[in-house]
Amino acid sequence: MISRITLFLLLLTSLLLSSCGKKEVNAPAPPEIKFITSIEKDVPVRHEWVGQTLGAEDIEVRARVDGFISGVYFTEGTQVSQGALLYIIDTPDLRQRVAEAEGSLTAARTMLVQAESDVLRYTPLAEKGAVSARQLEIAVATRDARLGDVESAEASLKLAKINLGYASITAPISGIIGITNFKIGDYVSKLTTGPLNTVSNVDPILVRFSISEQEYLALVKRYMEKTKNPSISREESKSILEMILADGSTYNYTGSINVLQRQIDPSTGTLMLQGTFPNPEKVIRPGQYAKIRTIVNVLKNAVVIPTKCIFDLQGLSQAYVVNAQGLTEIRTLKVITKIGQLAVIESGIKANEKVISEGILKVKPGIPVKPVDESAGLDSLIIKEGLK
Repeated sequence: MISRITLFLLLLTSLLLSSCGKKEVNAPAPPEIKFITSIEKDVPVRHEWVGQTLGAEDIEVRARVDGFISGVYFTEGTQVSQGALLYIIDTPDLRQRVAEAEGSLTAARTMLVQAESDVLRYTPLAEKGAVSARQLEIAVATRDARLGDVESAEASLKLAKINLGYASITAPISGIIGITNFKIGDYVSKLTTGPLNTVSNVDPILVRFSISEQEYLALVKRYMEKTKNPSISREESKSILEMILADGSTYNYTGSINVLQRQIDPSTGTLMLQGTFPNPEKVIRPGQYAKIRTIVNVLKNAVVIPTKCIFDLQGLSQAYVVNAQGLTEIRTLKVITKIGQLAVIESGIKANEKVISEGILKVKPGIPVKPVDESAGLDSLIIKEGLK
């Protein structure tokens, strides 16, 4: 009886095992990932520096006489023309000096007329012997002295009028005038008072910025290489500057370097440069901070991929690539530089390889994937970052 039960259990176990062995195991579907095809192109490398704007001419308006301001004849922050009246300083002492000089000139001229009359009267009498030659000589000397007095009085009157003219302050150049530092009724002095105002010519606008000694040497080498190439024109050999404004926008006009400081600043190890930009709409004003950007090098036939394809692992830059068999490979990259949302690759990825851009967490090395091409996004990034 026991042997029959044992036999039954063995048959039942074998049936169960055979039925289990007939079940099929379904393999998981390959994960769907997005990829971007790496491209090869010439990539300009740009550097940026922070600079500050100033007018082509920033002329301070200062008092040249002492007195109280009695008139202000401009609208602050507007355009003024050269020679336009800006301030009047009340100077009664200077007006008095002009009056005194005019009186002295009148007296000198009167004495001159009398002396000339004496010469005219004594000349015929001396010829007839009615008066001595000595008297005629004295009359002539007196006339010459009176003539000198007139010339001296005229010079004194001219100087007095010049000094009085300093009481009327005019615009030294055409440009935009700032907010006045002194109002009507304020006392100003030519020796102790600071500038009354400043007039700026802002077209063109200048920008000063500093670069490191190493950057300076690199720019010089690039300039020399370009000027030695006969296929490059003189204009092309100049460094074209772009100005990035405080709101992140790029200024409509490009500029060029027009001044290099004569020496490196030993305290900072930098060299000051000055660029000039057209400013016909007078949008840029002196004192603004702006970024100056220019191309310092061009990487020929560089491999470019989006930065989102790259991830860091233990200090190494890595990316996944879909190989020709449709399997994933992990690559360790050497990144030359990053330009916005793009990365320039020196090694690890070649041109025309499928680099995984989305779905990296779904994959591991050596597995099949279902790739979806989104390379069109790379073209838009290239345009956005100015590499087109």
